[in-house]
Amino acid sequence: MFAESANAWIIHYSCESFYDRPDGRSPRVTSIALRKLDSAQTVSFSIHQTAERRGIPFDRIEQHYDELEQEMLDNFFAHLGGHRGMKYLHWNMRDANYGFQAIEHRYRVLGGEPFVIDDNNKIDLSRLLIDIYGVGYIDHPRMERLLDKNHIAPRDFLSGAEEARAFEDRNFVGLHQSTLRKVDVIANIAGRAHDRNLKTNASWWAMHGGRLRTALVWMAENKTFQLVTGLASLVGLGLALWAFL
Repeated sequence: MFAESANAWIIHYSCESFYDRPDGRSPRVTSIALRKLDSAQTVSFSIHQTAERRGIPFDRIEQHYDELEQEMLDNFFAHLGGHRGMKYLHWNMRDANYGFQAIEHRYRVLGGEPFVIDDNNKIDLSRLLIDIYGVGYIDHPRMERLLDKNHIAPRDFLSGAEEARAFEDRNFVGLHQSTLRKVDVIANIAGRAHDRNLKTNASWWAMHGGRLRTALVWMAENKTFQLVTGLASLVGLGLALWAFL
């Protein structure tokens, strides 16, 4: 990812709570942030900024939400379409509840046709850290615990529950600030992991045991390796006998 940082973006978004939705309606998107991995330049799309451009007072956003959301997503997907082939580093954005599919579905509901990013260009940092450090590398909620462990200031950062309350309170500015903060946090965590100085609860064995087990299984099952080691053993035995005689 860092080898291709000029072609990589970090993405995060905030939305209406996707829990307790008996009517099955898709959650509204409130803001999306994209941060360039190499330069840290950030592009964002938000309901309240769209309303401001349209001259709609913030206390009337709810009455115009669908049209504002569609315009916001128009701009977001136009940006994606204008940057084809990019890679996107994200945190748990992997299904129709919360993720790329959820944003795409919401846009289709509003009448748009989304630009779809190839799955091969989506990298889930939350799963990548589990692959590196093991499933128990940090307690839940993992992002918040990583902030504490690594002394990363959580200014403007809202938890999932806090974001849900902020939406209910129509605090769209706070949601936008939290989204912007989270792309910075994801970049910070990814950078520390890349530099091998991310602090976690993982033991050495948790980080390396899986790799050792994988190597041992491969050695046990690989016929070429078995042949080479068998020949090496015979050569070693022959040299030992020659030295003895």
